[in-house]
Formats: sequence, structure tokens, C-alpha cells
Amino acid sequence: MAEDPAFHLSKKDGKMSERKLRILMAKLGEGSEQSMFRLARSFSEAGYEVIYTSTQNPRAISISALQESADHIGITTLPGSRLEQFKELIREFQQQGVGHIPVSAGGIFPEEDLDALQELGIVKFFKEGTTYQELLTWSRKNIKPLDLD
Repeated sequence: MAEDPAFHLSKKDGKMSERKLRILMAKLGEGSEQSMFRLARSFSEAGYEVIYTSTQNPRAISISALQESADHIGITTLPGSRLEQFKELIREFQQQGVGHIPVSAGGIFPEEDLDALQELGIVKFFKEGTTYQELLTWSRKNIKPLDLD
């Protein structure tokens, strides 16, 4: 199972164990969450452990990432999501001690603000229309465990 990129070996209490990579999924903006639920299901079926939070509160998202030992944070951007929300989110991540967790995002977002997202540290933005297969391929190559000794 350790050959599967959605799993990794972890050392806990002096013993090696295997666990799924954990992705915390959250959203910014307003609209139907159906696409986010389908995305979460796709990642779950691909072997990842998906933690979903419906809150848009930056502090609650950062605390969830910390409590769940997330390896990655994925933000779905729905209509109405703004650059200022990402700035607030990243500030809160730094304050709560989860700024080391890589963040990707994707969905509907103003084209003119995409460069600013990268400057904030968003590792990848997936534009509307990206397929689940493209997301999974990127994830297998780029999402790494954060707690390996």
C-alpha cells in the first residue's frame, strides 16, 4: 500500500504505521457545494483522507487543519470569493502555526488576481474547467506528508 501516493509511512510511538495523506477542503464564496462534494468523493476514492469543512472562517479553517494534522489544504473558490479573503486566510494560518501546510485553490476567481494568489503562497490555482483527473495527477506528484521523521 505504501507505493500508493495517497498513503505514506509514519512513525508513531516508535512504530512504523501507514496512513492516508490528509487533505482539508474548505470553500470561499457563495454557491452550491455540490462540486466540492464531488471533488471530495473523487479524492476519497483515490485513497486520500478528506476532511471537509463548510465554514469560511479563516480561524476555524486553520484550527481544523491543525487538529486534523492536514498534509494539504484545498480551497474551492465559488462566486464572490475575493483576494482579501485569501490574505486573511494566510494571515490566520501564520498566526495559528499552520503556515507550513501547502495550500492550493481552484474554481471561480478573478483572473487579474491570480498572480497575487501565488505571491501569497498558494502553491497552485486550478482554473474553472480543470478535470478531476488533472487534479488527482497533480496531487499525486505534489502533495507530500508533513509528519515524516
